[in-house]
Amino acid sequence: MRSLVLLCAVVTAHVTWASRHPAPLSSEMINYINKANTTWTAGHNFQNVDISYVRSLCGTMMKGLPHMRRPGDSIKLPDSFDARQQWPNCPTIQQIRDQGSCGSCWAFGAVEAISDRICIQTEGHTSVEISAEDVLTCCEDCGMGCFGGYPAEAWNYWVNTGLVTGGLYGSKVGCRPYTIAPCEHHVNGTRPPCHSQETPRCGGTPYWLVANSWNTDWGDKGTA
Repeated sequence: MRSLVLLCAVVTAHVTWASRHPAPLSSEMINYINKANTTWTAGHNFQNVDISYVRSLCGTMMKGLPHMRRPGDSIKLPDSFDARQQWPNCPTIQQIRDQGSCGSCWAFGAVEAISDRICIQTEGHTSVEISAEDVLTCCEDCGMGCFGGYPAEAWNYWVNTGLVTGGLYGSKVGCRPYTIAPCEHHVNGTRPPCHSQETPRCGGTPYWLVANSWNTDWGDKGTA
């Protein structure tokens, strides 16, 4: 009898919680958010998909990230700030990448910030696209590739091992451009729909690059 009462209590609690919290991705959830009347409006981006798929695209695992510190009262913050306007000579700040069907946002977030900071530190004189493909596929301590990873470990990998350059899919920019094709993240568009994606393999063979003195029409533009 006590077990039956406990079960009824659990079911009642679950129904009460569900009635107060609309299902994710539902119209009720969107209406619930928009009732806050804030500075943005929620809408449908994912339709006819399970919430587990959406979670698979959110691959960031919170481990080893530094705690944010609130600025002191003596620091006066501006009413608005736009990094694109503050550093207009850094094109990576304005760039929008596409992770495709891979849950590699942890890798993208890291290499995008690294690329931006290199440009900011050099006052726009050095602008490079650090390869998301390189850290996604080759950093063994970073997590599970397309199934989630740790941004902090991506930064450690850059410091301790280094990362090559690499642009967007099909761009041929840098040493290792991204190899996973863009897809439509459940919005209407011209790209193919997203689907489950395995992590690409860590490619490449270690080598030494040697500059010769036989002009640039020899070897690989003068190198071997």
